Amino acid sequence: MAGKLIIVPTPIGNLGDMTVRSLEALRAADVVCAEDTRVTGRLLAHFDIRKPLERLDEAMIGAKAVGIVERVAAGEVVAYCSDAGMPGVSDPGLRLVAAAREAGVPVEVLPGASAAAVAYVASGTVCPRFYFGGFFPRKAGEQRSVLEGLRGLDAALVFYESPNRLVGALTSIAEVLPWRSVAVCRELTKLHEEVARGAAADLAERFAARAEEPGGIRGEIALVIDAPTAEEAAADAAGAVASAEARATELVAEGLRTKEVARRLAAEFGVARNDAYELAMAAAR
Repeated sequence: MAGKLIIVPTPIGNLGDMTVRSLEALRAADVVCAEDTRVTGRLLAHFDIRKPLERLDEAMIGAKAVGIVERVAAGEVVAYCSDAGMPGVSDPGLRLVAAAREAGVPVEVLPGASAAAVAYVASGTVCPRFYFGGFFPRKAGEQRSVLEGLRGLDAALVFYESPNRLVGALTSIAEVLPWRSVAVCRELTKLHEEVARGAAADLAERFAARAEEPGGIRGEIALVIDAPTAEEAAADAAGAVASAEARATELVAEGLRTKEVARRLAAEFGVARNDAYELAMAAAR
């Protein structure tokens, strides 16, 4: 068999979701590279697959990717697995695929489970589009900045989050996107699967209380923030007009001409040219 890199998806929780093609690929590989050899080792043992295992995590992949690609070019069949789900989706597999593509060696990507797609469907959103943002930022300021940047996107927003940062994430969402419904999708496909849906502020309160209970909050979590609503769009439009009106008054007081005031309002607030001119005229009266 000619050498190739095979990207092998694994279940996000339920081992019954392992595909036939993924099992065949693991059995055919010369070596299995894994984000965590302990996790993938248990998977291989469950399916009675005995293959050499090599660790290839975030800290190592930058230094080892070229070497792996050279082995593929020399005829080795290398399978790569992340801890769970689709390799390359918020894990170091992307860099391995990029190195293989750059070197021109064969890459085969098998389809399989992805927590982002499962959460999007399980959330109950009716928006036919979603944006996947990977792991939610750790710091509150960065969280708010990301949400502000995406608030106008007509799509559901999907992020991964850890249990110990969940309440903080929901608090930031409640501050920036108070109109939105949010789904906390926890332990998808597993025994204790949970999809909690509601306003971010209510969910933050609910999970803050749970964090104080024995056992706290556990498991893998995906957050799905619903797409903008008509109420949110109306509130944003009203807020933009109010801000533009106040800014027009400031600019007129500074002595700027009506035409220049209108130009600045259009640039700063995205107000239509005619509307900006009317605001400028009103402020000059």
